[in-house]
Amino acid sequence: MHTPPAIRILRFACAAVLILAVAAAPAAPPFLMGREGHKPTLAPMLKKALPGVVNISTRSTIRVEENPLFSDPFFRRFFDIPDVPLERESQSLGSGVIVDADKGYILTNNHVIDKADEISVTLRDGRHFQARVVGTDPEVDLAVIQIEARGLTALPFGDSDALEVGDFVVAIGNPFGLGQTVTSGIVSALGRSGLGIEGYEDFIQTDASINPGNSGGALVDLDGRLVGINTAIVGPAGGNVGIGFAIPSNMARNIMEQLIRYGEVRRGQLGVYIQDVTPDLARAFGLRRARGAVITQVIPGSPADRAGLKEGDVVVKVNGESIDNAADLRNAIGLLRVGAEARIEIIRDGRRRTVKVRIRERSQERARAGAIDPRLDGAVLGAIEPGHPLAGQVEGVEVLEVKRGSPAWVAGLRKGDIIVSVNRQRVKSVADVKRAVRQGRDGLLLNIRRGDGALYLVIR
Repeated sequence: MHTPPAIRILRFACAAVLILAVAAAPAAPPFLMGREGHKPTLAPMLKKALPGVVNISTRSTIRVEENPLFSDPFFRRFFDIPDVPLERESQSLGSGVIVDADKGYILTNNHVIDKADEISVTLRDGRHFQARVVGTDPEVDLAVIQIEARGLTALPFGDSDALEVGDFVVAIGNPFGLGQTVTSGIVSALGRSGLGIEGYEDFIQTDASINPGNSGGALVDLDGRLVGINTAIVGPAGGNVGIGFAIPSNMARNIMEQLIRYGEVRRGQLGVYIQDVTPDLARAFGLRRARGAVITQVIPGSPADRAGLKEGDVVVKVNGESIDNAADLRNAIGLLRVGAEARIEIIRDGRRRTVKVRIRERSQERARAGAIDPRLDGAVLGAIEPGHPLAGQVEGVEVLEVKRGSPAWVAGLRKGDIIVSVNRQRVKSVADVKRAVRQGRDGLLLNIRRGDGALYLVIR
């Protein structure tokens, strides 16, 4: 039967397209192929990734809180109570990720090793090592520890910025001290903040099971690359209900490099107070969308002031990265190193413009409150730390430290309190506190912001 030329041409074209499609189709990922070539499995990838995750156990000595009467020297002498502090030993379990096999660096959560007297690391092959602390960053809840060992396997870093909701991920850790355990799930959400878990929040949310003991462990993609450090869960009684959070690997890597180099994170300061752009503010500023962080105040002499930023400016980008809210701006600036130049894109009077700001080391204003007034002895006051949950939302002076049993402690001051007024006078700095205290006669009236609430303290 004769086939018309047009039909032959069409058949040839279809065959060519089919051949090209088959040739271009990617081969099935090797980590999803079983031994017989047809059974899906993650085993090949995990064989490479598991040695990079370690179990961490710590021991620490904690002073047992006792009745205030026992702190009274007269009471102790009268009842012949020995002057020996009551202490108990505490143990905790967690996980860590080997990030440098040659130098033995391990990345974990700060809360896993915080205040530990002894840190033990157990490798996948069963070897045990004592670790030393290289550096910690409580505001992001990360820490770097180090062991002296040979034959280590490090997990390669992945690009957490490339993650998308729906990507498959695997969590590796030591839940409930059971030993190394693997769970899988997907990325449920990105950029989670405002949870009050850490000072700087930009979490990856996942439904891969994360339980107590998983803290500091690895969240990896299907290529076995580290995309997050498992940190926290939300659930009743601390159990897993499919809502877990991990610190993005790009943020963790930035922090890690500073901890290894300096032993601490040297955060920069922009020098502004900010808030989210609400729909009402968006309409007031003539914005198309309620997106960005609006500057509510510029601190005189700060990098922002020198660069020409003004109250009412709406920050929408930092170094090309979009800023959706105040938390995004706080994270972006807080992760920049001192001396770095930031390109900040703002909207002012309906027009976009870019301002270059040289990030400066943040003010370390600190003062012993006892030197201001003996009734406040035992407390240390200073500027509100950028990582504080109320940073950028209120003006005042933060209580940075309070010694247990001191006059300040007995008066009711606690670490993290924000003093917004003294004797009905607004305070923005330690100098303001000094002036307000001098003008008080009978006692001190402090207006305190604590968590989501507020209270007054009367100190006589």
